[in-house]
Amino acid sequence: MTSYEHKRRVYDMEAYDDLMNRMKEYLLLYSAAGVVQWDYETYMPPKGLMLRSEQLAVIHQILHRMGTDPEIGKLLGKAEKNSKKLNEVQNRNVFMVRREYDKETKIPEDLVARIAKQTPISLETWKKAKATSDWKLFEPELQKTLDLGRERAEIEMKVKGIPILYDSMLDEFERGITSKQITKVFKELRDRLVPLTKKCADASKDLDTSFLSKKVPIDVQRKIATDLSTLVGYDTVTDKAGGRIDEVEHPFTTGYYDDVRITVKYHEDNVSSAVYAILHEAGHALYEQNLNPEWKYMPIGSNASFGVHESQSRFLENMVCRSPEFLKFYLPKLKEFTGGSFPGVDDATFIKAMNLVKPSLIRIEADEVTYALHIIVRFEIEQDLFSDKVTVSELPQVWNEKYREYLGIDVPDDGNGVLQDTHWASGYFGYFPSYALGNIYDGMLLDKMQQDLPDWLNGVAKGEILPIVNWMKEKVHVQSAMYDPAELMERVTGRKLTAEPFLEYVENKYSSIFGF
Repeated sequence: MTSYEHKRRVYDMEAYDDLMNRMKEYLLLYSAAGVVQWDYETYMPPKGLMLRSEQLAVIHQILHRMGTDPEIGKLLGKAEKNSKKLNEVQNRNVFMVRREYDKETKIPEDLVARIAKQTPISLETWKKAKATSDWKLFEPELQKTLDLGRERAEIEMKVKGIPILYDSMLDEFERGITSKQITKVFKELRDRLVPLTKKCADASKDLDTSFLSKKVPIDVQRKIATDLSTLVGYDTVTDKAGGRIDEVEHPFTTGYYDDVRITVKYHEDNVSSAVYAILHEAGHALYEQNLNPEWKYMPIGSNASFGVHESQSRFLENMVCRSPEFLKFYLPKLKEFTGGSFPGVDDATFIKAMNLVKPSLIRIEADEVTYALHIIVRFEIEQDLFSDKVTVSELPQVWNEKYREYLGIDVPDDGNGVLQDTHWASGYFGYFPSYALGNIYDGMLLDKMQQDLPDWLNGVAKGEILPIVNWMKEKVHVQSAMYDPAELMERVTGRKLTAEPFLEYVENKYSSIFGF
């Protein structure tokens, strides 16, 4: 390389390096905003609502300014001009910055501030409305949140060249997915899960699960939560801990690499709720903690998608820790923690109870088989909302009708119905399909893992969960955002998106447990 070529190479890399330095500053502030949001959800005193709303608005305004600085556009132009001299990782970083820059530069700063200011108000109103089952209290705030979300999505769909408004919203959570693709795979799920639900429900109609309603003190449940999180590799107790567990109305995970926090809601008369909330959120947290450390502070050093995120939480929660092998292993420990609250409960009864399939009202309490039906209800409602087929005021009625149609149950009140989830209050329109896509990804991942780790269930029977976590780390976590979700799944499993492996898994598992 000549002296001139060397200088030219250095010059070419300066633009890319400057771009990445700016992204590091952006990501540091963004992660700090997450801690502020976490505090709002956990320990903020009630009087702090309006102050916190203003704080978040200012932070997001600053982030918007940072992300839309014209200098970033210049640096992107220089980096893209010399893309042949960048490696695959560097070009992926540039692509991801470009994707966000083109979108965010079209979003008015005023709109960013209005969304950031409205969200905590909407969330706080939702909490009160849910507690009192008062839809009318929440309806006007949801309408404001929806209008703001629509305003943003209408701008984004033009930038991204996506012709359907709702598809633009889906793309924010699952890059490249369309409502047409989701409709197809969700139909496959619905057509086979509805009859499977009936078979399971009929086979277990005489099963006594009342022992799961025995009261377990909250302080005991906290100990169980710590034990479970430690078992799966989510450290909250040592001097090297990168996590913690706190209590909220609706469980969630937030954080970045070395500081990833999970939350849970305890119910004295439903210890299994806390067990699986902890496992679910720990799955999310492990994914965040195991992202490629070499890509920290880079755009590529984030998760692949919300659907992939849900696959990691639901794989640990359901495929590993609802397995008969895990439940046989953990029942003695659960009895020990609860001081004999479950005397006389044998392995077979416990396995059936923890895998009970029964149409229910609450999504986060739903069993593995009916869960996707809850998501299909929300997906269809969102499609109708953003194609102007239903209005916000009609949501309770539409919700109740779909629950009657798909799950065969009547919704007694809005607190147990349309008000049960936090997502719409947060403005997360288009998020819900990610949960069922996570199930679909899980089926594909399980099929591949069983080829690579044929004895994994024997390890689970002894409480050995870390080999599974490490397999996921190698195959999924460290890939971070190098690939869009569809490509990631195809690279890991060798298959294009298909619901078949997941459907085969649930059909085989539940026919074995319930004997049909």
